[in-house]
Amino acid sequence: MRRPTEPERLYLDFDGFFASVEQSADKRLRGRPVGVVPYENGGDRAMLIAVSREAKEAGIKGMMSVRDAMSRCADLVAVPQKPDLYRRAHNVLLSEIETIVPIDTAKSIDELTCVLDEDARRDPEALAHRIKAAISDHVTPWITCSVGFAANRQLAKMACKASKWSGGKYGDGLATWHPRDMPAPLFRVALDDIPGVGSRLAQKLRAMAVYSVEDLYNLQPKHMRRIWHSVVGERMWYALHGYDVQAPSSQRGMFGHGRVLSPGSRTRSDAKEISRLLLVKAARRLRRDGYYASALWLWLALQDKSWFKQLVLPVVNDDQAILSGLKLLWQYFDADHPERVSIFRVGVTLLDLSPSNERQLDFLLADDEQRRRWEAATIAIDELNAKYSATVVSLGPWKPPKNGNAGGKISYTRVPSSEDFW
Repeated sequence: MRRPTEPERLYLDFDGFFASVEQSADKRLRGRPVGVVPYENGGDRAMLIAVSREAKEAGIKGMMSVRDAMSRCADLVAVPQKPDLYRRAHNVLLSEIETIVPIDTAKSIDELTCVLDEDARRDPEALAHRIKAAISDHVTPWITCSVGFAANRQLAKMACKASKWSGGKYGDGLATWHPRDMPAPLFRVALDDIPGVGSRLAQKLRAMAVYSVEDLYNLQPKHMRRIWHSVVGERMWYALHGYDVQAPSSQRGMFGHGRVLSPGSRTRSDAKEISRLLLVKAARRLRRDGYYASALWLWLALQDKSWFKQLVLPVVNDDQAILSGLKLLWQYFDADHPERVSIFRVGVTLLDLSPSNERQLDFLLADDEQRRRWEAATIAIDELNAKYSATVVSLGPWKPPKNGNAGGKISYTRVPSSEDFW
C-alpha cells in the first residue's frame, strides 16, 4: 500500500451550513445567533439541528434544546428548517467549487472531498484561499467553510475538524497536515473525535487501556481489526498512519424516510397519513434508482417506548403493493395498541433490494400479470408527476403536513433531489 509524501486530499466542511444558508437568504438574520429547528411552533423543547457561527461562539451546540440554548444566549433566533433551500444552496456551492478543483465525492450536503493535482500539492493553502474567495465573491460571504489537507481522506477530515476553532472563533478554518509533520497533529485530537470511533467505541477502547489517539496509533493492525470485529479496524490503522487508503464502494441497502411529528400531529390518524406519504416518496426513490424491494418495516416512537415490525413482500416496486404492506403493518400496531397513544416519530423503510434487471418472481404467488398492471399504472403516475414537477396524481389521498419537508429531509448520507419535494 502506498504512503504519500505530500498532501493528496482536501476535505471541506461548510460551517453551520443550514444556519448560514438561512442567514444568506434572510438579511435580518445576518450577524445574529441562529438555530435551525425541525418545524414551526415546536416551543422551547424543540431541538436545534444546526446553529450559526455566532451561536457556536456563544456556547450553543447542535442537538441542544431551544430552552437550554436560550439560557446561554437569550438573543438566539430559532427558524424552521427549509431542506429544499439547503439543497439548492448545496448545488450552487458545488458548481462554484468545481470551477476551481474537481470534486471527488460529496460526502453529505455540507461536506466534500477532492483529490489534489501536482500544483495543489505544492501549495494547498493557495487552493483553499481560492475556494473561499470564490464562495465569498460569487455566491455569498455569509456561507463559510473550513478546509483540511492531508495524505488521505480520513486525516484530511480530521484536519478540517481540528481547524474549526481558532482563537475563540468558529469556522473559516484551514489546516494542512503534511506527511512530514505527522503524527504530532494527530495526537492532539481527542479519541472521540476520530471519524469512525465516537463516544461508545471510545469508551470500549478506554476499557482496553487505549486512552488517547497516540495509544490507538501504537496498536498493531491486526489488534485494531479484532477491536472493530472487521477489516474496518485494520483499514483505520493504515489511514491513521498516512497510507493511501481507499474506502470500498458501498451498495444500496435500503430506501427509507423518517419524521419527527409536530405536537399537533401526534395522533394515530396523522401518523398513519404521514407514514403513507413518506413511504410513497421512498418508493419513488426506489424506482428512480432501478430497484425492487421484498421487505418493508414500520418503526414508531411512542411516549415511553418504541414499536417496530417488518413485513415480507413479493419482489415489488409499485405503490399498490407497497402501500398494501403498510396498511397491514398498521393493522398489527392497532391490534397491539388499541388504547389511545401519542406517536412522536415515524419511520418507514423498504429493504431486501434487488436491481430491476435481476428481479426474480415468486412462482407460487403467480401474480405476475396483476403486478405488471399495477407497475404500468405506477409508471404512468411517475411520468405525469415528473412532467409537472409536482405531485399531481397519486394512488389514494395526498395530504402533506402543513409544515412540509416530508420525504425531503436532509440526512447525513444523502442529498435529496428536487423530486423529493414534490
